[in-house]
Amino acid sequence: MPNNIGASFHDTLAAESSTLGNKISDSATNLKDKASEMGRKAADVIDENIASAATGLDRAAATLHGRAENLPGIDKVSGLAHTAADKLSATAGYFREHDVDRIKDDMKMMVKNNPGASLLVAGVVGFFLGRAFISHNRD
Repeated sequence: MPNNIGASFHDTLAAESSTLGNKISDSATNLKDKASEMGRKAADVIDENIASAATGLDRAAATLHGRAENLPGIDKVSGLAHTAADKLSATAGYFREHDVDRIKDDMKMMVKNNPGASLLVAGVVGFFLGRAFISHNRD
């Protein structure tokens, strides 16, 4: 009789372990699916906002081109302003032509090929973002 109770307990424990394992596996699969769906939705939102970012870059480029002629000083300053405006326009075109995944892959490759310059750019962007948040909080 004791062997029968032990075997029954073992069978019950094995069944409960299997059920728990299945529940955990199902929960993990659900979580993975939801995370994947959220990632797709985020990428879609970013794709939608890239167009407005490109429009903003084009406006900035047009403004810079318009004001470059009135900059005081040497013609070289005006030329630099026009060059910067052209680069803004090119960036706007790049954003319009590529989706988030392609931009992300291109940025990874750029950082991998130019780590020093990438760190410098990240530092400068971080500095200006920090200043923007500080001045925003003071208002």
